[in-house]
Amino acid sequence: MPAKRTPGSRSPNDIDIAVGRKLRKLRLDAGMTLQDLADQIGTSHQQLQKYETGVNRISAGMLPIVADVIGTEILEFFMDVEGTKGRRSSAADKVRAECEACLRRTKSEDKLKAMLKVLKALSD
Repeated sequence: MPAKRTPGSRSPNDIDIAVGRKLRKLRLDAGMTLQDLADQIGTSHQQLQKYETGVNRISAGMLPIVADVIGTEILEFFMDVEGTKGRRSSAADKVRAECEACLRRTKSEDKLKAMLKVLKALSD
């Protein structure tokens, strides 16, 4: 069922609400508080909470900034969201996305090399 929309309305619709819920999940998965993320994206924690609860819709311009800070791809916000053409993810896709997010958050080259060794050993 497509998201409910009122022509000309700037109110959040079903997709905006689902993206906000996904934002909260991804933020928590990244181990960040509202304040941590808000500081890094240049907004207040109150505004960020409004995005997450669906009171306000997050702008298209803010979404890539948030994705970059929490170490995910923009598409992840739309995965499994009814009313979008984003593909449904399998259980393996979800685990793969979590692995990728961990890799993107890791800044140390030495840690990344160690992670690569483990992944190579497990993939054989």
